[in-house]
Amino acid sequence: MDRTTLSHVVGRSIHQRITTTSKLKLSPTPAISDTMDQPGSSTPSDKSTRSSFSSVREIDSSDLAQNFTSSKVSSYSKLSEEAVDDLPSHPEMTTQTQFIPPITQPQSRLHGCWFPAVAAEGFQGWKQIGVKGRQASKSYGDLQALKIVWSDPVIPPQKKDPERSAPGQSAIEKLPTELLGQIIDHLVLDVPPNGVSARNVDLMSLLLTSRTLHSATLNALYKNITIPHSRIFRKFLTHISENQELGTIVRRIDFSHFNPVTLFTTASERATTRNLTPETLMQCLELTPYLREFLAQEYIEDEIDAKVLRKLFLGLDRLQGIDFCGCSSATFKNSFQSILLSDWPETLSISRLSLHKCITLPATVFETLLPRLGKVTHLDLAGTRVTNEALQSIPHSARITHLNLSKCRSLTADVVADFLTNHPAVKGLVFLSLGVDARSHQLFEEDDLTRLIPVLPHTLRSLSLKGSKMIESHIDLLRPLTKHLEELALGRRLKISEIDRLFVPDESSDEDLGQQLEWVPHTLKYLDLSDYTTSELDLITLFGRNTSIMQKYSSPLEVIEVTDELYGRLAKSPVVKQLGWTVMENGNRAWLVRIHDPKDGPRDSGLRSWKMGASFWGMRKIPIACMEVGGMYGSFMFKRKL
Repeated sequence: MDRTTLSHVVGRSIHQRITTTSKLKLSPTPAISDTMDQPGSSTPSDKSTRSSFSSVREIDSSDLAQNFTSSKVSSYSKLSEEAVDDLPSHPEMTTQTQFIPPITQPQSRLHGCWFPAVAAEGFQGWKQIGVKGRQASKSYGDLQALKIVWSDPVIPPQKKDPERSAPGQSAIEKLPTELLGQIIDHLVLDVPPNGVSARNVDLMSLLLTSRTLHSATLNALYKNITIPHSRIFRKFLTHISENQELGTIVRRIDFSHFNPVTLFTTASERATTRNLTPETLMQCLELTPYLREFLAQEYIEDEIDAKVLRKLFLGLDRLQGIDFCGCSSATFKNSFQSILLSDWPETLSISRLSLHKCITLPATVFETLLPRLGKVTHLDLAGTRVTNEALQSIPHSARITHLNLSKCRSLTADVVADFLTNHPAVKGLVFLSLGVDARSHQLFEEDDLTRLIPVLPHTLRSLSLKGSKMIESHIDLLRPLTKHLEELALGRRLKISEIDRLFVPDESSDEDLGQQLEWVPHTLKYLDLSDYTTSELDLITLFGRNTSIMQKYSSPLEVIEVTDELYGRLAKSPVVKQLGWTVMENGNRAWLVRIHDPKDGPRDSGLRSWKMGASFWGMRKIPIACMEVGGMYGSFMFKRKL
C-alpha cells in the first residue's frame, strides 16, 4: 500500500484524535531533577537537555566531553498553570458592553446576556484574550465567526496571488518522498522529554497541513516508537489495532526509556491496568510484521515470555537487532530455556544482538544461538556465561565489527586469543572489549597479551584490555595500534613513565635520530587508567613537567578515565585547571577532560559512525540501533563500571 492510499485510510481517525487531544487541559510543567554539570536548570523545551527516568543523556551543546545529564526519578511540578493571563487589557481591546435583560423578568440581573455593543468598536473576539500557550476559550473562532455580533465589518475582497501554488503543488510537496522524510525526521524526538509530557507536537500539526505531508509525517511518527511508560504503549497498541496499516510502518520498538513507576508506584497497580503484559506485547509484535529493531531492558523482562521470544527469533523474518540489556530475572531465564527445544533454522536474520549483563542465562542458550548468527555484525555478551565452544561456533560467514566479551568468566585466554587470531569473522573488528574486574577475575596474563596484541586488526578504533597484567614491553606492541585507535583501556602494573611512551618517541642517541624523525603521532582521544587505585596511580609523575600525557602537545587526547575514588581529590586540585583540564563524574565513573581552547578551532563532537549515535568516549555497552543515547542504555554505557 502506498503512502497516499495510507493517508486516506487513517486520515480521519488521526484528525479525530488530534481534535480531541487539543481540547484537553495543559499538563503541569515537568521538572527535570538531578541535573549534573549544569549551571542552571534546563527547560523541557530544550531538546539537548531532556532526560527520562534512570536516564543518562549526553549534552551535545557543551564545550566539554563527558558532560551528561542524569535523572533517577521523574518529578513534576505541583504548581498549576494559569490558562488566562490576568494582566490589564490593551487599550484597543476596551469596548462598551450592553446587558440584555430577559423579557419575563426585566428587572433581573441574574438572567440575561452581555453583548458587545458593535464589533467595530474595538472588540476583536475571544481569540485576543491573553493566554499562556493556548487559547482559554473552547471556541476557536471569534464572536463574528459565530454570527452573534450585531454588525459585520466590511471585508475588502482579497486578490488572488498569481505566484501562490495550487493545493498540493507547493515546492516542498513536490520533493521526493525520501527527501521529505529526511526533513521531517529532524522533528522527531528519539528521547522523550520525560515520562508523561506531550511530545512530537510539531508532527501532529504537520498531519493537518496537506495530504502529501500527512502521508510523509505518518511514516516519521510510526517508524521508530519510543515507549517511556505503559500508557503510551497502550495508546500505541490501540492505534495500530484500529488502523493496522500503521503497524506496517513500524521499524523500531524502543523500551530503553521505559519506567514502570512513572504512572503506578506499586506492582499491584500496574498489574490491574494490564497495559503492558506478555499478551499485549505479543499482540503488538503480531501487528508490526516489518519490525527491524526490538530494544528491551530489565524493567520489562517479566513481560518477555516464551511466546514473545519465539516470535522475535523465529516469527519476524526482517528483524535485525535485538537488545535484552540487563534482563536476568528467573522468568526471563525460564522463558529462554523453554524455546531452546523449538525447531530453529540454520541461520537467523539477526545481525545485531545484545545480551549485555544477562547474567542468569545458561550456557545452552549461547550454544543454541551463536552457531546460527551467520549475519551478525554487533555482538555484546558482556557478563554472560558464554563458553569457549559457543564462541568458536560462530559461523565463518559472520562479519563482526563490534564484540564485547568483558567479564565473561567461562572463557579462557587461549581460546579467546585463538578466536581473535584465526577466526574469519573477526578480521574487521572496530570495537573490541576484553576487560575484566581484576579484583574478582583474571583473563590475560603477560604472555597471553604478548601473543594477542600483534594480531589485532588495523581496523580497530576502540580496544579495552582493562584488568589484564601488563608489562613495559607491551607498550612497544601497542604503539602501532595507537596510530589508528581512538579509545584504549590499559591493564594494570604499568608506570606512568611507561604509559607516556605511547604519546612521544623515545629519547635516544643520535644514532636513532631517524626513528624520531619517522615518528607518527597517535590518534588516541580516550585513555582508560581506571584500573589504577589511588595508591597505584602516581599523580606527581602524571602532572609533572616531564610527562607529556597532560601537556597540550598530547592532543588529540581529550579524556582520561580514572578511578572514581580520585574524583574528590582531583576536583580540589588547582594543578588540574592550570594544565588545562577539568574533572567530570557520572555515577561510578570519573574522567579528566581537557578544556577546549576556542583558538584551536571547533571542538570535536566525538560523533563517529562506529559509535552509532553516541558522542562521548568510553562506552561500556555496544549500541544495537543508531540513535541518541539515553535511558537505561545511557546508564549502562556511561554510568556503570564493568
